[in-house]
Amino acid sequence: MLPNLLTVSRLLLTPFIIQAILTGRRPLALVLFIIAGFTDFLDGAAARWFHSASNVGAYLDPIADKCLLSGVYLAFALSGLMPWWLVILIFGRDIYILLGVGLFLLLTPIRRFPPSRWGKISTFVQIVTAMLWLIGGFPPIVLWTCAAFTLWSGVHYTWLGVQMALAKRT
Repeated sequence: MLPNLLTVSRLLLTPFIIQAILTGRRPLALVLFIIAGFTDFLDGAAARWFHSASNVGAYLDPIADKCLLSGVYLAFALSGLMPWWLVILIFGRDIYILLGVGLFLLLTPIRRFPPSRWGKISTFVQIVTAMLWLIGGFPPIVLWTCAAFTLWSGVHYTWLGVQMALAKRT
């Protein structure tokens, strides 16, 4: 119960973070973003500590993460704080992965799609990039690093999907 409440709190914080970015209140956005990130850490820790991992939490947690990061990056682009090409790359990768999962659901019996190591690293890099963007004074290499990890994780998910499909055929 507690882990899911923490996840829902992250979802509830998301519009306030977006509004703070869109209205130029970066310090407020940063504080709220850090709080939201802390709830992400706490929900997983609480689920492990209380042995209360649930199917609802397993689905809700990545949705909350995607809503938060997608909203933040979209707000950055709309505010002119970040180039659109990076936001399009991040959204494109996520849509690509969702389409791949959709195809697997339609065409195979596979129903489990755990996050990959590179997917988690990419998410971490996107979080760090967002935090640096909110702080300001970032070097341009941060954008390219985020883009590289985002692109590589998409390639890695493709490779994993091919491996899963081939394993089910045999």
